[in-house]
Formats: sequence, C-alpha cells, structure tokens
Amino acid sequence: MSRNSALFYNNLSAFYPLIDVFLKSQKKVLVQEINAQQRGALLEIGVGNGAHLRAYKKHKITGIDISPGMLEVARKQNCADVELYQMDGKALAFKCNQFDYVVLSHVIAVVDDADQLMREVERVLKPKGKVFILNHFTPENWLKYIDYAFSIISRFFHFKSVFHIQDVNSLNKLSLIKEVGLGLGSYYKLLIFQKDDKEVLRNHGIVIC
Repeated sequence: MSRNSALFYNNLSAFYPLIDVFLKSQKKVLVQEINAQQRGALLEIGVGNGAHLRAYKKHKITGIDISPGMLEVARKQNCADVELYQMDGKALAFKCNQFDYVVLSHVIAVVDDADQLMREVERVLKPKGKVFILNHFTPENWLKYIDYAFSIISRFFHFKSVFHIQDVNSLNKLSLIKEVGLGLGSYYKLLIFQKDDKEVLRNHGIVIC
C-alpha cells in the first residue's frame, strides 16, 4: 500500500467496528477453516483492528498492517501468542519458508501491486503451506455491473471494485485446493491455495529456481 493508503486506514480505524459487523459472517467461515488446520505458524497480512484474533484457537499468530493506527487498536485486544508489526505486505521482513499459513482477508484488492504481494507470500510460505484469501471477486453474473459502476469512485476508498483473481499472475505458482462462495451470488469467495512441495516437483523432473 502507499503512504496515502496508510493514512486512509489510520483515519478509518475508529470506524472499523462498523465494517467488522458487515464482514462478521465471512470471517466466521474463514476462521473455521483456519482452526480446522493442524497447529502451525500463521501470518496474517492486513490484520486491521485485530478484533478476530481471539477466534484463532491453535496457531502461533504473526499479524502485520501498514497502518499504525490499526495496529494500536489491535494491540489493545491483548491476545496471547500474537506478535504484531507495522509492515508492508509487498516487502515482508521475514525469512523464506517461515510460515505454515498466510491469511489475506479483504487485502488483495486494496494493494497497488497484488502480484508483488503474492510473490512475497509465496516466498515466506513453507512447502505444502496454505494461503487463505477472502475477498470480493467481480463475477460474470449481473453483480459485475455494480462493480463496474462503482469503479469510478472506488479509487478514493483505496480498493479495486473490479477485481479478477486470474489477473494476479503470481498465483500460478500456487495450487487452488478449495473455493467457498459467500454472500449474494457468491460475490465474496474464500480461496485456499497450497504451495507445492519443491522436492516433489524436482522428483518429477520439474526444475525449480
């Protein structure tokens, strides 16, 4: 995100509980999927106000956000086993193959370079690790006209109203293993990707740089 985006979300932090009400049912599905996984190291990019952090039951959580205002609110949640950092998801200060899970909840359509974001996600994710992406995706049904109509002003709210997951080319390095439609016309989706095991690929004669 840009510095302007950080400022925007700083100003939004006081009103985020209202947004949480709207997103509650979607995040419930997301958290259920994550809690069903084996215990591991989880990175959440764009942790926001952290209101949902207590719902994670198993994992060692690392949360980042570009907005210091959001992080200030998140730290007040006083969640055990959670580390929070101010950081840009497009330039993660973590080692390669560090996390078992990466979570992106309503983040991928607000960054200015989703491809760079996902390259960083793939880098820090362990082989066989999973990425959970919860977001709106412009559908091919009548709802697409709403996205196109809103695209003119969506830039002022720092997100892309017209957004197609197939336009994020760097996701080709990951395998889609589950898709859950949410909301009217499955306008929102939870997509779960897995990072291929490089050793397995090598054994099949596929060269990995």
